[in-house]
Amino acid sequence: MVSLGALPELILGSVLVAAFVAALILVLIGRGRPQTAPLLTAAILVILSLLAVVTVPVAPSLPFTIALAVLGTALAALGGDPIARRVLTLASNSMVREGPNGGILLRTPVMTTEPAPEVMRGGVTIGYLERAGAALAIMVGYPEAIAVVVAIKGIARFTELGTPEARERFIIGTLASLGWACVVAATVRIALG
Repeated sequence: MVSLGALPELILGSVLVAAFVAALILVLIGRGRPQTAPLLTAAILVILSLLAVVTVPVAPSLPFTIALAVLGTALAALGGDPIARRVLTLASNSMVREGPNGGILLRTPVMTTEPAPEVMRGGVTIGYLERAGAALAIMVGYPEAIAVVVAIKGIARFTELGTPEARERFIIGTLASLGWACVVAATVRIALG
């Protein structure tokens, strides 16, 4: 039997967990070829969850906060990839091609039989680690750690940022990816109280 006093916590926790599960399913659907509709729906669910935890003056009970922390970390880490790729596609009008190793293929000024050089390989893996690190930093109350994560990424990628395409994708991708992870993690952090 649930007491009347615990009912708002139970409702809020249930709604948040359901919204995060639905958003996670939507971003996983959008992993292969990111489409705007499922990703936009996932973003709306996350923003509505954020608004709920900001405006409702109760905190979900411990089982819900544990579920939210796990789901939030997964949603932040996995959701940033299709979100960032969709934003990059929209920003570049599909002019930049992705390489077989997850990098970008640079345009060559002269027609050649050589394959186009690929830069920023491993970006998908780096992105997962970056978003997980940023989300966990926010959830544990140490958002300053995000600066360390971004600095490490910038130093590691510095030599590959010699072309306008690489610089543009690095900045836009990082901002879209980290923006997603930060909003998801902030929702969890505020829900934790």
